[in-house]
Amino acid sequence: MAIKITDECINCGACEPECPNNAIYEGGVEWSLSDGTTVKGGVTLLDGSIMDAEQRNPPISNDMYYIVPEKCTECQGFHEEPQCAAVCPVDCCIPDEMYQETVDQLLAKKDKLHI
Repeated sequence: MAIKITDECINCGACEPECPNNAIYEGGVEWSLSDGTTVKGGVTLLDGSIMDAEQRNPPISNDMYYIVPEKCTECQGFHEEPQCAAVCPVDCCIPDEMYQETVDQLLAKKDKLHI
């Protein structure tokens, strides 16, 4: 499953540079699937909808750092544990129960993001 950042976030920013998928954004910043990845064209999202990888999307949070679930792979294929959680000084990077994914699904997502 994807990782989420809880309300306990102190906006320190330690997590953002650690993400190999560029799935973490500062509050208020727009995101796209292509940011920090090689994905191009139409991409099928977790909910089955299709989005252009270059499309700029509204921030998921305006007040604190956030993780885009469609880009989060829990660092599978890169590291042994989610790096955002490893560096977070207040332990606010936790599994997001809304996005249940197997290791194989996370690795497939990683392969889709980094061709």
